[in-house]
Amino acid sequence: MPTLISTNSAAWPRILPFAIYMAFIVVADLLGRLGLTADELLWLYPLKIGAVVLALCWGRRHYTELHWQGMDGRWWLLSIGAGLLVLVLWLNLDTGWMVVGTSAGFDPSGQNGVNWPLALLRAAGAALVVPVMEELFWRSFLLRWLVDPRFLALAPAAVTLRAFAITAVLFGIEHNLWLAGMLAGVVYAGLYMRSQNLWTAIVAHAVTNGGLSVWILATKNWTYW
Repeated sequence: MPTLISTNSAAWPRILPFAIYMAFIVVADLLGRLGLTADELLWLYPLKIGAVVLALCWGRRHYTELHWQGMDGRWWLLSIGAGLLVLVLWLNLDTGWMVVGTSAGFDPSGQNGVNWPLALLRAAGAALVVPVMEELFWRSFLLRWLVDPRFLALAPAAVTLRAFAITAVLFGIEHNLWLAGMLAGVVYAGLYMRSQNLWTAIVAHAVTNGGLSVWILATKNWTYW
C-alpha cells in the first residue's frame, strides 16, 4: 500500500493546485447556502483560477513530467481525436441516471449581454489551466501513487488495472456528469499509459474543455460550465 502522502514531498506540488481548486468549489457552495446569488459568486472564478496558477507556478520546478518530450504526428492526432470523442460523450451522456445533482453553471450574461472578458477568462481557465492541474493530480500523481508511493519512478505503462479503475471512478465522481467523467478518465489515462507522455492527456483534456467552451459560448447553455 502507498505510504502516507505526508511523507512524500513529490506529492504535494501535484496535490496543492487541485486542492485549491476543490476548496473554491466548497466555498462557493457555502456562500450560495448563505444567500449569495449565482451572479454574486461569479467573481470567485477569477480568484480560483488565479490561485491555481500561482500554485502551479510555485510547484513548476517539481514537474519533471511536463518537460517537453516532443509528440509526433500520430500522438497529436490521437490526442486531438480523443479530446473530441470525450466532448461528444460529454454533450450526449446527460440523461437522468447519468447525472448526479444539479449544476448552477457559470452564467456571465446579464441585462447588458454577455460579459465577454469574464466569459473568455472562464474559457481560458477551462482550456489552459484546468487540464494541466487535473492531469498532474489525477494521472501523473494519483494513478501512479496507488501503485507505488515513489510514483515518479513508475512508468505509466506499469500502472495496474486496479489503479486505472479507481482513478477513472473518482474522476467521474468529481463531475456532475459522472458517467461522462468516468469515460473521460478512461480515455485520458489510456492515452497517458500508452504514450508515457503526460502531454498527450493534457492536449486531449484541453481539446475537450476548449471545444466545450466554444459550444457553451455559441449556445449560451451555461449549465455545462
